[in-house]
Amino acid sequence: MKQAKIAGIGEILWDVLPGSEQLGGAPINFTYHVSALGAEALAISTIGNDNRGENALKELQKRGVDISYISVLEQFDTGYVTARVDGKGIATYEFPDDVAWDHLAINPAAQQCAAELEAICFGTLAQRSDSARLTIQRYLGTTSENTVKVCDLNLRQNFYNREIIETSLNISTVLKLNDDELNFVSSLFLLNGAEYEQMESLRKHFDLELVILTKGSNGSILITKDDISRHQGIATEVVDTIGAGDSFTAAVVTGLLRNKTLDEINEKANRLAAYVCGKPGAMPPVPQHYRFE
Repeated sequence: MKQAKIAGIGEILWDVLPGSEQLGGAPINFTYHVSALGAEALAISTIGNDNRGENALKELQKRGVDISYISVLEQFDTGYVTARVDGKGIATYEFPDDVAWDHLAINPAAQQCAAELEAICFGTLAQRSDSARLTIQRYLGTTSENTVKVCDLNLRQNFYNREIIETSLNISTVLKLNDDELNFVSSLFLLNGAEYEQMESLRKHFDLELVILTKGSNGSILITKDDISRHQGIATEVVDTIGAGDSFTAAVVTGLLRNKTLDEINEKANRLAAYVCGKPGAMPPVPQHYRFE
C-alpha cells in the first residue's frame, strides 16, 4: 500500500482499568490502527511532562506511530480516564477536567504536514474546551480541500452540544456514528424514518461524502450519494469493545484511499472490529491479512 499520510487529532489518554492502565483516546486508537493497516500514521495531540506522558510516547513508538506531532506542556497532566467494563465487555468512562489535551497545541511539525494529509479523523470529545475546539477547527481549515475529514462523534458524558456537533459536521466529509449517537442526532435535528433514511438526511444536509453507522454485533451500514452497503456483523467472543469502533473507522479510511468498493470496505472493517473486540485493550497487534491489498 502506498504510504498515505493519515492523522488523528485530539485526546490522548490512559484508560485506567481495574488493575491496569492502557493507552487510548479515540483519535490515537484510530491512528494506531491506520499504522497497523499500512499507512503513515500521525498522532496530533498534547501530553503533560509526567510519567504518563513519557510512557505514552514509548507505547506509541513501539506501535509504529509517529510521535513527532505530539506537544508537551509542563503545567498540565497527561489525560486519563477511568474506564469500567461490564459483563458484556461494554466500557463506560469518566473523564477528569483540565488535562493536557484540553489545551491542544499544534507544533511546527504538525503545521508543516497539514496540506500533505490524505485523511484526518477528529471527534467531539476533544472539543470540550474552547481552546482545543478552536485549535482543531483551525487546523482542519489548513488541510487540503481533497483531504478526507472524518468526524467520529464519540459522544461522551456531557461534553457536546448542538453547536459542536453542527460545526463538526459542516467541516467534515465523512461522518461515523453508532446506534446511540444516531438516535441522539436524529432527535436533535428532527430526522424521521428508518436508520438509512436518517443517515441519508444527514448526508444530504451536511453535504457528506460518506456516512458510517456501526451497530455493534448487528453490523454496520455505509451510505454514499450513489451506494449503500449493509453488513450483518461478525460473530466473536467479546473481551472488551475498547477501540473497536476506532479500528472500524481506520479500515474504512484506508479502504476509501485505496478506492475499494463499499462492500469490500464494510467487510474488512467488520472483520477488524470483531478481531479487536476479541482482544483486550484498544491496540492489539493486527495481523497483515486485515490490510487492503
